[in-house]
Amino acid sequence: MKVRTCSVAGQFYPADPSHLEQLLEGFFRKAADGRDARGIVAPHAGYIYSGRTAARAYTAIDPSFDGTFVVLGPSHRGFLTCASAVPWETPLGILENDPEFTDRLEVDVDEFSHRDEHSLEVQMPFIKYRFPRARVVPVMMGEQGPASAAHLAGRILEAVHRTGRNVRIVASSDFSHYVPEAEARRDDLAAIAPLSTLDTDGFYRAVRDLGVSACGYGPIAAMVLAARGLGARKGELLQYTTSGDVTGDRGQVVGYAAIAVM
Repeated sequence: MKVRTCSVAGQFYPADPSHLEQLLEGFFRKAADGRDARGIVAPHAGYIYSGRTAARAYTAIDPSFDGTFVVLGPSHRGFLTCASAVPWETPLGILENDPEFTDRLEVDVDEFSHRDEHSLEVQMPFIKYRFPRARVVPVMMGEQGPASAAHLAGRILEAVHRTGRNVRIVASSDFSHYVPEAEARRDDLAAIAPLSTLDTDGFYRAVRDLGVSACGYGPIAAMVLAARGLGARKGELLQYTTSGDVTGDRGQVVGYAAIAVM
């Protein structure tokens, strides 16, 4: 059976299963917070920098969830939007794909393009650890503009309608990259603010006008639009951190946000 093997284990997160499980156990020491978000935004940097913030996002989903995670991440290498239709390896075991949902999604499948992309892979150990019975549908976004986000959201909603699946949607994104912390915090929070009312037009305007270098703004917008179509009514910023919280360097940081859409 063909499997998408780990490409950044040992770099972004521990390759040793015991070490990884111990790390995730620490991240998830806080119990579920009573929310059951339709979608979340979680960062995808190395776990030492953004792991706690990513885990905070996943705590907004009921830990008993055993449906399908649609995981949306940006392409860092310029590939076109495409899905993966194979199981994904993690150091904690295999995450099964949902082949029926993937087929109904009607997004081109391209395993080669997914081979080295970390934005999706970094999410998989969180899902395997926290939701061991869930399945995944990884989708990498190339073009991230409003029309592309709306189209992908529509495909997700159509696939939900046709399969009857219980889904949760993960948007994988970091926010500002390599700017002073005060600037990152100011601009990132301004961009995130419209998401409280699920205003993706306002989100796109803020990202553009402020020059926010969020790498996964398209996946965020697609997740919000799809979650809204599934009944979500609001977004909530659960946590905002920067790499400076770990390194102590406040001069050049990357911003990370955990956001729940409910």
